[in-house]
Amino acid sequence: MAQQSKLTLSVIKADVGSVAGHNRPHPDLLQQAEACLAAAKQQGLLCDYRVARCGDDINLIMTHSHGVAHEPIHRLAWDTFMECTKVAKRLHLYGAGQDLLADAFSGNVKGLGPGVAEMEFIERPSEPVVILMADKTSPGAWNLPLYKIFADPFNTPGLVIDPKLHGGFTFTVLDVKKKATITLACPEEQYDLLMFLGAHGRYMVKEVRRKGDNEIAAVASTDVLSEIAGKYVGKDDPVCIIRAQAGLPAVGEILEPFAFPHLVEGWMRGSHHGPLMPVPFHQANPTRLDGPPRVIAAGFQLNEGTFIGPIDLFDDPAYDEARRQANVAADYLRRHGPFEPHRLPLEEMEYTTLPLIMSRLRDRFTSVG
Repeated sequence: MAQQSKLTLSVIKADVGSVAGHNRPHPDLLQQAEACLAAAKQQGLLCDYRVARCGDDINLIMTHSHGVAHEPIHRLAWDTFMECTKVAKRLHLYGAGQDLLADAFSGNVKGLGPGVAEMEFIERPSEPVVILMADKTSPGAWNLPLYKIFADPFNTPGLVIDPKLHGGFTFTVLDVKKKATITLACPEEQYDLLMFLGAHGRYMVKEVRRKGDNEIAAVASTDVLSEIAGKYVGKDDPVCIIRAQAGLPAVGEILEPFAFPHLVEGWMRGSHHGPLMPVPFHQANPTRLDGPPRVIAAGFQLNEGTFIGPIDLFDDPAYDEARRQANVAADYLRRHGPFEPHRLPLEEMEYTTLPLIMSRLRDRFTSVG
């Protein structure tokens, strides 16, 4: 029997323009993205595709057979975002092309502004996947949910009762400042893992694999911090791909962590803590101080590389309480105004525009002994 070929699932996102601030892209941008990906599918580069958006970010969801970090796929995404930028400039949209921080494509979109999550696997007889897309937050937002999904039996009963999950998972964690990774196994290194994941501004889950056979289970758009065009990038509006069922966490176990709107970095100007609110597609429109941060969940079945779906997984009254709690938390944090803990600590603000303000005052400090 011939060996089954591997499928690659790529999700590449960018903010290339929005209507009335940082709210949502104009429909013409989404139509342009659809046209670019449709042409690529017709030419045989893609098996299938979907275009989605969360807040002001456009998400290109693609299947193909070329493996991760494939230059033509990344070039397709780059060219698609460039074409969308042309539309945004024609419409005088806000922030046209803001996530494209280089003048030209250089073989891979990582480090050029867009966020990337990709995984390669052999498609199972039934292949459910959940694609999480967030706005107004950083890749560290996935740390708590991914830990609960793949390491917490109070969240995921399958870790106790499913023989295929019972052996646990390995987490590859990225130190975005030192540009180094470490892989830790759960449950035996659970406490070591939590030491890093709790510092979600610096250490972020890059991928999760099933320990018994090293099967890929989840991958996030985590990347090292890069300084491009005078600013740091790689810390905002992440995406995450999670495979579900049949020896992996159930869809319900994947979604359960979001019933708690945990605090994440981001919100206004990327400089504040706020609750991550799980919302249906049509509510992914952050407007209150450009927030609070939002997350949507798109459910798909893969059928020989083609998409069935998406299903809007947070379009469910079961998450009404999480949305209510997120609004209460947002009220509480907003009352702090420019004070921590609503505003990020100074060491995290170095990745925002604050250093420009501080540099003007540096020479006015006087030594006191």
